[in-house]
Amino acid sequence: MGKIKRIGVLTSGGDAPGMNAAIRAVTRTGIYYDLEVIGIRHGFQGLINGNFKPLKAYSVSDIIQRGGTILKTARSEEFRTPEGRRTAYVNLREAGIDGVVCIGGDGTFTGAGLFSEEYDIPFVGVPGTIDNDIYGTDYTIGYDTALNTVIQAVDKIRDTASAHNRMFFVEVMGAEAGFIALNSGIATGAEAIIIPELKGEARNLKTLIETGNRRKKSSNIIIVAEGDEEGGAIAIANKLKDDFKDYDVRVSVLGHLQRGGSPSAVDRVNASRLGNAAVEALLDDQKSVMVGLQNDTIVLVPFRKAVKLHKSISPTLLELANVLSI
Repeated sequence: MGKIKRIGVLTSGGDAPGMNAAIRAVTRTGIYYDLEVIGIRHGFQGLINGNFKPLKAYSVSDIIQRGGTILKTARSEEFRTPEGRRTAYVNLREAGIDGVVCIGGDGTFTGAGLFSEEYDIPFVGVPGTIDNDIYGTDYTIGYDTALNTVIQAVDKIRDTASAHNRMFFVEVMGAEAGFIALNSGIATGAEAIIIPELKGEARNLKTLIETGNRRKKSSNIIIVAEGDEEGGAIAIANKLKDDFKDYDVRVSVLGHLQRGGSPSAVDRVNASRLGNAAVEALLDDQKSVMVGLQNDTIVLVPFRKAVKLHKSISPTLLELANVLSI
């Protein structure tokens, strides 16, 4: 504990509900251990610009229930360059910052890992992304809130779909991973779920829907992850609408609605646990690691594994979705 006297905290990449809870936990845990805590605004770009702000216990009051991030977030092309990282290092040293907690996704951990290889300031990561697609952790901050936001929206869409005998293609976030689509599809009783991990599913839709028609279904909800090979919900609906002339085909793209809102209890509690664990990891001389949750237990995962290895969709959940969609 003698080496770490002042720590920084930043949020990078896409925002996620619960990031503020993590910032709060990092700040108050640091203060508990007699550390100075510095907020770094606008992610890695804030390191380059020297956009630093001391955080006190009162600085993080009344934020645990707020979506977004009080430190703001951004993607920094400049940090990808050796010159940019050198500037960041100089600014950190001049500010007396001995370690950094970075909250974000795999892009955040890629940048932090590269920086830690070049310089002697340790970085510890906290997984914050609504996609829940980071290897080595069962949970990422914001996923539970985003999932519940999708469920609430689709439940409302189902009401009007049933009233008008409509078929809705609902696009959810997930450019490279279908975790939100799969779990929201099961939770809302969707007739079909289309995700990037399964190729050719859109071409099987006609058979799926015809089976449902024989069972007198009055509406159809198809959940589509935005990263699907066909090009998303709008493209799929346009290709297939002639196959479903008995339905009024509509598309709803939920978009960034999924990133906003007050974080759920699950996101508030787990973000607090992970923020606390990140500070303790720095104090234990850890570097280039992500704090994650496996079987509800805090674990440390090297950045290189979190970034390079692929988190797989559960085959059990895929089979469940298939069985329940009949």
